[in-house]
Amino acid sequence: MEPLSARGLPRLSWIDTLYSNFNYNTDGYDGDVAEDGKSQDGSETLPYIDESPTMSPQLCAPQGPDGETVSPTPPEGLVPGGDIEKGLEMKKLVLSGFLASEEIYINQLEALLLPMRPLKATATTSQPVLTIQQIETIFYKIQDIFEIHKEFYDALLPNIQQWDEKVTVGHLFQKLASQLGVYKAFVDNYKVALETAEKCSQANSQFQKISENLKVKGPKDSKDCTTTVSMEALLYKPIDRVTRSTLVLHDLLKHTPKDHPDFPLLQDALRISQNFLSSINEEIDPRRTAVTTPKGEARQLVKDGFLVEVSESSRKLRHVFLFTDLLLCAKMKKTAVGRHQQYECKWYIPLADLTFQTLDDSDSCPSIQVLPEHEIEEMKIKISLLKSEIQKEKKAPKGQSRVERLRKKMNEQESWLLLHSPTIPFRIHNKHGKSFLFLLSSDYERSEWRESIQKLQKKDLQACVLSSVELQVLTSSCFKLRTVHNIPVTSNKDDDETPGLYGFLHVIVHSAKGFKQSANLYCTLEVDSYGYFVSKAKTRVFRDTTEPQWNEEFEIELEGSQFLRILCYEKCYDKSMLNKDDNEIVDKIMGKGQVQLDPQTVQSKNWHMDVIEMNGIKVEFSMKFTSRDLSLKRTPSKKQSGVFGVKINVVTKRERSKVPYIVRQCIEEVEKRGIDEVGIYRISGVATDIQALKTAFDTNTKDILVMLSDMDINAIAGTLKLYFRELPEPLLTDRLYPAFMEGIALSDPAAKENCMMHLLRSLPDPNLMTFLTLLEHLKRVAEKEPINKMSLHNLATVFGPTLLRPSESESTKGQHITSASDIWSHDVMAQVQVLLYYLQHPPISFAELKRNTLYFSTDV
Repeated sequence: MEPLSARGLPRLSWIDTLYSNFNYNTDGYDGDVAEDGKSQDGSETLPYIDESPTMSPQLCAPQGPDGETVSPTPPEGLVPGGDIEKGLEMKKLVLSGFLASEEIYINQLEALLLPMRPLKATATTSQPVLTIQQIETIFYKIQDIFEIHKEFYDALLPNIQQWDEKVTVGHLFQKLASQLGVYKAFVDNYKVALETAEKCSQANSQFQKISENLKVKGPKDSKDCTTTVSMEALLYKPIDRVTRSTLVLHDLLKHTPKDHPDFPLLQDALRISQNFLSSINEEIDPRRTAVTTPKGEARQLVKDGFLVEVSESSRKLRHVFLFTDLLLCAKMKKTAVGRHQQYECKWYIPLADLTFQTLDDSDSCPSIQVLPEHEIEEMKIKISLLKSEIQKEKKAPKGQSRVERLRKKMNEQESWLLLHSPTIPFRIHNKHGKSFLFLLSSDYERSEWRESIQKLQKKDLQACVLSSVELQVLTSSCFKLRTVHNIPVTSNKDDDETPGLYGFLHVIVHSAKGFKQSANLYCTLEVDSYGYFVSKAKTRVFRDTTEPQWNEEFEIELEGSQFLRILCYEKCYDKSMLNKDDNEIVDKIMGKGQVQLDPQTVQSKNWHMDVIEMNGIKVEFSMKFTSRDLSLKRTPSKKQSGVFGVKINVVTKRERSKVPYIVRQCIEEVEKRGIDEVGIYRISGVATDIQALKTAFDTNTKDILVMLSDMDINAIAGTLKLYFRELPEPLLTDRLYPAFMEGIALSDPAAKENCMMHLLRSLPDPNLMTFLTLLEHLKRVAEKEPINKMSLHNLATVFGPTLLRPSESESTKGQHITSASDIWSHDVMAQVQVLLYYLQHPPISFAELKRNTLYFSTDV
């Protein structure tokens, strides 16, 4: 999730001068998220404070000072029942987790205070380690903070140990909030305390040794008694702690009935906490400058469009104009309100001087910064949520002004996506030595630009040099002549334009004709998504033929898509053809074409056959579409034979196994030869291969192992996904689905840990064993992310909805969801987060989980 919420979150007022270039989250506190209070890049960190968290932005297991996960065990029976009982159980989970982290925090403060007394004692001797003033600066207010939290802990502990519905804790939180003034004093002194400790360490080796080796006691029942932590890390803990009470109070209020005596007290504590935070915070304004749109001409404009240029190692959105004799790269000038918009020319190349090959092979390519794919996916989720908010506001009586604000925000986020998603390099050169690099989202665009330029270059072109006046006139004309008026984002479309299709497009690529000579041929399929095209599937290479017969079926997920593209390539096996821009052997595009996905045509239940003509080549294909709301439904099954569509406990009982044979075999094969495969589990396998494997497993074919060893690895990965998708109920069960949604929404890490571990314990043994087996497998796949490009987040996106999607859409009961994109936004985001939580968690042992050790008593 994004580090800043749309509301513009407050942050600590002196953060700009101390800490920069770091993204924070409301959920990142716990024992040692950063052991020394620093980010991974070494810069010191402070938390952004979201005063109204609704969902945890980052899923990380809470840890104690020894790095071990704090896992207080929640009460049995966290299963949806009566709302009040469930609310009280959730409230108890929040309190249990908070108490666990309180003990850790108190131990940390105690460790910090331990050297203070001997240092004070030596301060008055002839050989002081530190002066009294230095000691008071470094340890300022630590004693007071320790006493406040010790008193709070001692009062809260018996309430949790003797929990019932009459227990009240609001007065304790109210008192804790009223003492936050001590933190204000600590915060004001924090920078000076750190600087003083650093100077004293440099000047005095004895103090340096003390400050680097402070001993923190572990929780009462932890295996390790103590751990060594630096003073700098411990001084950071109160800063970190300052956000915790607000998070906990939000969760407590969420699960406290309004007529409970605690409710007004907790509300008051929250009000005090928020006022305190406001007093030491400043508003962050996360607004970005909206990207405006334009285009142009002179001579004759042949082609124009928005491209991402890599300039000075950063990405810039440019409007590029191809005229009959030159290529011009422009950006929109900022103009005063009411003034006519203008372009500013960044550079131009006469086509007579333009080449696609470097003249000097020793030229170095600038490194292309690629964002982790999970950041791209998270932005898509945010955009999808904004779309659903806009649809709701349109129906509200006075929602129009809010619609405009939401549209503006969506425009910013879609523009960000447009800027950061392209990764395919398109390099052009000036004969006189200057090079320019664009990034495109699709090979289709790269090929179109290259072909358009090469077609013009076939004419007898003269090199031209424009005077400054000529260049200004040409650039000014771009605005009127442009054909691509707006950057390709949803917010620029009229309301009556088609929103595109959400769901699954099934495509069979049959054959191709029209090749003049034999070649090794294959096709790729692309669909548009969020303003750019994404490659979704690839056929096998058909060797030495002029008439390839693929007959391969693919299932492609559509996210508001309106077009399908097919590109036909000749496979190049010549290593000498290595492309310098992307270090890949360049396969030759033989032809490319595009069809519009007409809802009326593709939404019938029957296959629709079509032909794309491209450069004299004809590719024959069929397609049909399943809407997302239909694809989200599980079909109940009474089937008892086979494995697909059969309850998991029936299969394991029949096989006398802990984990179904199909799961074990598919995982083994993927780990044997697919773990280095780019896009494993994301790239579609051939549907006919998947169906063949499904039949083999269902009929228990004897040569299943031979089939697996011969089969394309993406088909095996697809078979495993299909098995989980066709279970009569999700692996993580319908019964627990609402509780998973509740648990993942908790802001407090320790409470979330309690809840999420308890939910695993509540699963039937076959489901739990299978889930843990899959979990460890996916972690092993993610370890190879530099090679296979599949991060934990990518894998959670692929598997989350498959493992959690309910048989009936629990999340839509009682509310009217208007579109398929709404269903995706509401359900899938949380389902992905649940799986990501467990993927990011340290290894979970079945035996440890079932042992059910109590951290402290939480019996109801």
